[in-house]
Amino acid sequence: MKQLKLSTFLMVLFLGFSSCSAVSNLNPLDLLTGNNWVLSSLMGGGLDMFSGALPSLNFNENGGLTGSTGCNSFNGNFQLSGTDIKLDPGAMTRKACPGSGENQFLSALKNVSKFKIAQDKLTLLDGAQELMTLIPQNK
Repeated sequence: MKQLKLSTFLMVLFLGFSSCSAVSNLNPLDLLTGNNWVLSSLMGGGLDMFSGALPSLNFNENGGLTGSTGCNSFNGNFQLSGTDIKLDPGAMTRKACPGSGENQFLSALKNVSKFKIAQDKLTLLDGAQELMTLIPQNK
């Protein structure tokens, strides 16, 4: 009986370490690309400041960044090093937008320095401070 418990424990331990190493071997770029990430919170709060569509981000494998502020669209780039990230929205359309949502989103975007992805949620941070969270559009 003790042999069976020990074998079961060792198998669970092995599977746990195997799954952890598989996750840590994922390329950060692979985690970001392939989704249209839609804003789900900004500065820890709600999204009342957006009267129309919600902001979104798309990361391309070549370092391109496209998206929307909820009003205007942009086409820029990003730089990635591990979990450090720098976002540059680049060229942007200039439609007049109601409310303060666009300015708040762009201000937070400029301060992003790190990211993490867990449970289908992208969190963009300034150091340890959460700036915004995004979820895949199709989820």
